[in-house]
Amino acid sequence: MGWLLAAGILVGGCAGQSATPSPAATPASATPQSDASGSAPMAMAGMDHGHQMPGMAPITIPPGALITEADVHFMQGMIAHHAQAIYMTRMAESAGASPRVLKLASKIDLSQAGEIRLMQGWLGDYKQSVPDTSSWRTMSMPGMLTVEQLSRLAEARGANFDRLFLTFMIQHHEGALSMVDDLFAAPRAGQEIDISVFANDVHTTQTAEIGLMHQMLEDIPE
Repeated sequence: MGWLLAAGILVGGCAGQSATPSPAATPASATPQSDASGSAPMAMAGMDHGHQMPGMAPITIPPGALITEADVHFMQGMIAHHAQAIYMTRMAESAGASPRVLKLASKIDLSQAGEIRLMQGWLGDYKQSVPDTSSWRTMSMPGMLTVEQLSRLAEARGANFDRLFLTFMIQHHEGALSMVDDLFAAPRAGQEIDISVFANDVHTTQTAEIGLMHQMLEDIPE
């Protein structure tokens, strides 16, 4: 193992088409519906108590491994979470986003595409079910956009797109932070070195990006 430690510096440059979903029509029947709060329902709750994600094979932890079911669920869920974020970033250019938003969208696209490859490799190394980048359409994670929110973003243009993109990406990032918190709150989870490094990096990076996006929102003219 140790691939995250070795490959972390290369994340931004390892985005490939197999790990980067492009915007396409979103089937309403395949995307998580909203709860009363307007956010996608949280599928991470009880993640270390035998709950399986849609389409994922039952989890069997290899003998002697330091990982837990919560670790596997976190990686599977974060792949779907990242894939939706990339889907969002791919709307920016055709929507006439500002140069600042385009730059941020590109950064998120490249870094999270690379992280998807790393998570898929981690799951494969531990002989676990590996979601592909279409999994965001069927897997519901904290902060993920609803059908209605995705439609609003797809229809927005110019400054209105910038405003919605930043607002929704803050929501999305905050969901990722809650997933990290849930991981470390689960018994014995987050102790294997690669997932520990990765989860902490997600928390650090996305916390910083949330701060940046709040500032960018304030700078958008009314």
